Amino acid sequence: MKKYIFLLFLVVAAACKPGKESDQGGIIRNPSAEIVDGSVIDGWTSDTRARYAVQFYDNIAHEGSKSLFIKSDRPSTGRWSTKVLLKPWSTYRFSGWIKTEDIAGNNGRGAGFRMDGLKADTIGFIGTNDWTEVIFQFETGNNDCVTLACLLDVKPGGSSQGRVWFDDMKFEYVSSEKINTDVTINTSVKSEIMPEFIYGQFIEHLGRCIYGGIWAEVLEDRKFWYVPGTRESAWRLTGDSKLFSMDNTSPFTGEHSPVLASDGTNNVVLVQENLALKENMGYSGRIVLKGGIGLSSATVTLKSNSGEQKVDISGITNSYKTYELKFNSKALDHNAVLEIAPSGKGKLTVGTLSLMPDDNIEGFRSDVLALLKELNSPVYRWPGGNFVSGYNWRDGLGDRDKRPPRKNPAWSGVEANDVGIHEFMKFCELLKTEPYIAVNAGSGNAQQAMDEMQYVNGAATTPMGKARTANGHAEPWKVKFWSIGNEMYGDWQIGHMSTEQFVEKNNTFADGMWSVDPDAKLIAVGNVGPWDKMILANAANKMNYISEHFYCADNHGGGLLTHVNQIPNAIIEKAQAHREYRKTIPALQGKDIRICMDEWNYWYGPYIYGELGTRYFFRDALGIAAGLNEYSKNTDIIYMANYAQTVNVIGCIKTNGTHSVLDATGQVLKLYRSKYGYIPVEISGELRPLNIGATLTPGGDTLTVSVVNPVMEEVEFPLNISGDEISSTGEIWRVTSPDLMATNEPGRDPFVKIEGPENLNFSGKLVVPPASITIFRLPIKK
Repeated sequence: MKKYIFLLFLVVAAACKPGKESDQGGIIRNPSAEIVDGSVIDGWTSDTRARYAVQFYDNIAHEGSKSLFIKSDRPSTGRWSTKVLLKPWSTYRFSGWIKTEDIAGNNGRGAGFRMDGLKADTIGFIGTNDWTEVIFQFETGNNDCVTLACLLDVKPGGSSQGRVWFDDMKFEYVSSEKINTDVTINTSVKSEIMPEFIYGQFIEHLGRCIYGGIWAEVLEDRKFWYVPGTRESAWRLTGDSKLFSMDNTSPFTGEHSPVLASDGTNNVVLVQENLALKENMGYSGRIVLKGGIGLSSATVTLKSNSGEQKVDISGITNSYKTYELKFNSKALDHNAVLEIAPSGKGKLTVGTLSLMPDDNIEGFRSDVLALLKELNSPVYRWPGGNFVSGYNWRDGLGDRDKRPPRKNPAWSGVEANDVGIHEFMKFCELLKTEPYIAVNAGSGNAQQAMDEMQYVNGAATTPMGKARTANGHAEPWKVKFWSIGNEMYGDWQIGHMSTEQFVEKNNTFADGMWSVDPDAKLIAVGNVGPWDKMILANAANKMNYISEHFYCADNHGGGLLTHVNQIPNAIIEKAQAHREYRKTIPALQGKDIRICMDEWNYWYGPYIYGELGTRYFFRDALGIAAGLNEYSKNTDIIYMANYAQTVNVIGCIKTNGTHSVLDATGQVLKLYRSKYGYIPVEISGELRPLNIGATLTPGGDTLTVSVVNPVMEEVEFPLNISGDEISSTGEIWRVTSPDLMATNEPGRDPFVKIEGPENLNFSGKLVVPPASITIFRLPIKK
C-alpha cells in the first residue's frame, strides 16, 4: 500500500461551536461507510445529478467490510459528501484511503477527495491504484464547517470514468489561534453616507409573491386559463359533466370561457374549494355572466363555517354583464367553497369573477400592507426577475377583468395581469416608496421599452401619455430607476444572448430610453467576471448603475459561522471586484458606476409557501444582519440593494389566506431600518469572532453599534471609542429567538422577534449573548 502526503494551507466554510463529542470538532459521521440501511449510507449524500454513475457502497474495503463506491462506464460526475463541524481559526489534518481502477479523466483531473469551499488544488488519481492514503493539512480560517466530498473527478465541472473506492476518513485537530476580541471605533473618521436604498425590496410575478401574497384576490385562476375539471385547474365540476363545455369563439377574455348548461332536470356546477375567509369580515366581488335561450338565472353559493350563503342572479341576457357579489364571514375558515350553478334550461357562460375581503386597500391585502409599512423600504423593484424577460407590459393595462390571462413565461402558474403598471404605482404610493421598473430586454425590444417609459413618465400630450390618461392617470409618475433586462448572462433567461450581443442591445435600449426621459437612471445587467468586464468596457456611457445578484444556500451546512459569513462574503466579493474594475478598465476612468445589488438573499430549503416559498430561520436572520453591516462598510461602491423577494417567494413576509407575519429575516430588516444609523465610522482592532458595524444616526447625535455574534458562546469585549465623548447610558435592541432554527408562521405568535429598548450602562465593555443580533445605541455628548 502506498501513502501520498501533501499539505494545503487553506480556508474552508460554515459556523458555530462543534458538536458535543469533541471541543475540537472534526467528527465524521460513519467515516468508513459501515452503517447502512438498505441502499442508504448513514451520514452521506450522493449526487442525484450524476446521470451515468453508480453511487453505492461496496464490500471491498481498506479495513472493515464496506467502503464508498462510485463507478461509471462513460465520462460522468459522481460524488459522496458529508458535512463536518470544525473549529474556526484552527489547523486540521485530514486523512483518507482511496483505491482506483481504470480511471480515465475527461477534461478533469481524476478521482479523489475535495473539501468544498477550499481555494486550492487537490490531487486526482488516474488509472489503477491500490489502496493509497491521502493526507493533507489545512487552516479553517473564519469557518467552522466543511463539506468533505469523495469524487469520481476532483475538478469542479470535470468528469471521469472508471471505478473508485473511499474508506477510513478522519480529521485530526492540530491547533487553534487564540483570539481576544478588542474593538476600537473612531467617530471622527467617517465614510460616505449609507444610501437608504440599501433597504430596498423586490417583488416579482412568481409563486405567491403578488397573487396569494400582496394582492387580496381570494380566487385562483379567476379568468379560467385552465379548463375547469382538469388536473391543473383550481376549478372542479360537480353534477353532470356532459353539460359542461368551453366557448372558444367569443370568450370574455383570454382564449376561452366556461359554459355551464342545465337541461331543466340536471345541471353542471363550477366549484372552487379551500378558500380562506377571515372572521367577522365582509367579502365583495363580481361575476361576469352571459345567458342563452331559456336560461336567465344563476346562483352563486358560498359554503363556509358561517353557513351557506346564496346570491341569486336573474335577468341574465345573451350579452356579458357584471353582477355584484356580497357575502359575510363570521368565522375563520380555510376550507370554504364557492359554487356557480345555472338555473332553468339552457347555457350559462362565465366570463370571469372576483372576490376580495372588504378590508382590502385598492386591491391589496391590508394586513400585508401594514407589514410592508413596518419594513419601510424606500424602493421596490418590479416586475422581475426572470418574469420580465417574457412580459408584455401592455397586458396589464385597461379594464382589469378584460386583461388577458397568460401562462407565466418564466415560472409555473398563471399570470392574471390583475397587477400591472397602474396597480404597482398605486402600491408604491400607498407605501410612500420609490418605484424601480425593469423592462423586457429578453423577448422585448427597445421600442417597447421606450413606449413603456413614455407611458409611465411622458406628458399627457405624448402618444403614450394620452393612453395613460385614458386609463385614468393624467399626471406622469416620473419613475427614476429603470433596469434594462434581468440576468441576460444566464441560459435560464428568456432571450439569453452572448455578452457582445447584449452590449449592443443594452446600448440601443439606453439611447432609446434616454431619448424619452434624459433624467432616467438606467441600470445595466451585471455579473462579476467576464460579463462585467465586457459590459463595463463597452457600455459605460450607457448606464448609471450596474446590477449584481447573489443568493446563498446551505451548501456547507451545519456550522453557524460559515452559514452567516456567506452573505457578507458575497457582498465583499462583488464590491472588491468592482473596485478592481475601476482600476483596470479604461472606460471607467472618471466615472462613478455603482452597484445595485437588486437581488440578494439566502435561497434553500423546502417550498412550503408556494413556488420558491422557503422558510427563514433565525440562523438566516444573523446572516442578513451581517450583510447589512457589510453594506454599511461599502458605501463607496454599493448604492442600492433589493432584498429578494418580499412576500412568500424567498420572502421576509409569509402569508396564508388570512394571516401574515414578518419572518425571521423580516424582523432584522425592520429593526435595522429604524434603529441602525447611516453614517459609517471607522472600526478597527480584533473583531473576531464577531461581525460588527458602526454608524452615526443622520444628525450625528447617536452612535449605533451592530454586533452579530455567529458563535455559540457569549463574547465580552472592550469597546474603545474615540472622536466623540459618549454617554454612559444608552439602549439595547435585539432580534431574539428560542433557537437557531426558529421561524415565524402566519397565524401564530412570532418566535423570532424584536425586543427593546433595554437600558444600557456602558463602562467600556459590551457583552453579546451566543448566536445573537444586537444593536447598541449610545448618545453622543454635545
